[in-house]
Formats: sequence, C-alpha cells, structure tokens
Amino acid sequence: MKVLVADDHELLRDTLELYFQQSDGVDADFVGDYPSALEKMQGETEYDLVLLDYSMRGMNGLEGLKAALGVAGSNRVALMSGIAPRDVAAEALNLGAAGFLPKTLSAKSLLSAVRFMAEGERYAPIDFLMGEDQASLANPLAEKLLSREVQVLRRLRAGMSNKEIARELGVTEPTVKLYLKSLFRKINVNNRTQAALFAQENGLF
Repeated sequence: MKVLVADDHELLRDTLELYFQQSDGVDADFVGDYPSALEKMQGETEYDLVLLDYSMRGMNGLEGLKAALGVAGSNRVALMSGIAPRDVAAEALNLGAAGFLPKTLSAKSLLSAVRFMAEGERYAPIDFLMGEDQASLANPLAEKLLSREVQVLRRLRAGMSNKEIARELGVTEPTVKLYLKSLFRKINVNNRTQAALFAQENGLF
C-alpha cells in the first residue's frame, strides 16, 4: 500500500513515519506543504491514498482539496485536521474525498482508517460527524465505532452472512471481514454470535 502524507507539522510527520515503518505493507512518502503534495501526485508514483492536512501551507482549506481531487487521477485523496469543524468534514466528503481524519485519532485507529480508504472505502468517525446534541442521545458505545462498523454490526445482528452484508453495502467480502475484525477488537468479543449478543445487551439497536 503506497501512501502520501502532506502535513506541515514535522512532529506529526515523524510520528506517522515511525508508525508506518513498523506496520506491514505500508510504504509512505511525506511532504511538508501543499505544492509539494501536488507535485508528488502529478509524478510517476501512483498512490493508494493521499492524506492532506486541512490547514498546511498553501492548502487554502477545501479549495486545496478541490484542486487536489481535480488532478488526483487514480489517487484517492483524504483530508485530515486537528481544527476543522464537522461541517468542513461533511463538505469534504460531499466533494468526493475518500475520508476525513481528525488528528485526535490514535495511531492504530489512523492506520486502520488508512487501510480502509486505500481499499476503496470512505471513512469519517461517526461521533465526529454527529452533532453534540445528537451524540448525547446516541449510545456511548457506538461512538467507538466507525459508521461502517455500525452498519455491519446491525446486519450481523439481523443474521446476514458476510456475503449478504457485502452485497448490501456494496463492498467486497474481504472488506467486511476487515470491519468485523476491527469491530470485534473494539467491543472485546471473539465471534459473530458474541457480537450480536453484545449489541442486544447494550441496546445498540
């Protein structure tokens, strides 16, 4: 998996570089500003995912995202930020971004999100996209899950097979298995039956 990360915070770049180096199957390039990212995207390297910092030098917020999407070719482009509000994240997704990553994500969660997006999925934490008034009404356990993981869990509880879930969500079976693996880890269960019982006992649906 080939990834390009563009962020003007050196500490973040160094941290991600170290973490990616320790992760199997991730080959990442790093640049510190928007013009350098565009130059890389227009070069010979084909990236599975490009991560752009919302507020880095030269980015100009969503305008930079629009321009990047215009030259992306086969490169998938996602936005990351430590300051952007929910409406910016939602607009980024509407524009065609592969996802939105708050910088508050743990390194493990970020890597998981990167893998999902590189596989062709879209990512945004469900608790980030929900308004505070909505989030207060939601089950707090659901806030740990990606929106896709919630969708998979709902269908799993309904008794659907991986093949049926994949068909209904428009993804591949291996992608469903990735979601299940992440889901099981987050709610601390070992199999589908335990996951369904967990959802029922904790009032998730």
